[in-house]
Amino acid sequence: MNGNVVPLRDPRGTAGFEELAMPLFPSLYNFAHWLTRNRDEAEDLVQETFAKALRGFPSFQPESSFKAWIFRILKNTFLTSRAGLRAHPMVALDEEDDASAGTSEETPETILLAHASRELVRDAIETLAPSFREVVLLRDVEGLAYKEVADALAIPIGTVMSRLARGRREIRRHVEERLGGR
Repeated sequence: MNGNVVPLRDPRGTAGFEELAMPLFPSLYNFAHWLTRNRDEAEDLVQETFAKALRGFPSFQPESSFKAWIFRILKNTFLTSRAGLRAHPMVALDEEDDASAGTSEETPETILLAHASRELVRDAIETLAPSFREVVLLRDVEGLAYKEVADALAIPIGTVMSRLARGRREIRRHVEERLGGR
């Protein structure tokens, strides 16, 4: 053996765990951070999620969505760690996550407006009930498909669509109120 680490491979010939999981790390961390409201707890939650997912990888069904499967493990791990506690409000992502390279068309005014808009939407997301917030985060922030959200949260796809519509409506209402509209 040459000392190189070989990624765990599913005996059915599907991609290795590392190849599937590592690209999802930033999304899993973001979701964990929203859930825990704490950077250290989010890191621990993602680490525990990866460990559980690695142990359970042989049972992963390749015809299903790996992304939905690992998000479900993260959500279940979070809920297990909070057994007996009510869900608590989630927190916006760190400001450093918003940093992006400037373009020649950006002005101080456009940068300020974009930042204010992001903060307004984050505030609106924080006001959502946890069941709506989870669906909005997974679908609109993390980009999971409706079926993947349904699988990750173990709810019917119709419930995903309903919660998403209601969550988006609440976000819109919150933003309009804050902007002095309607």
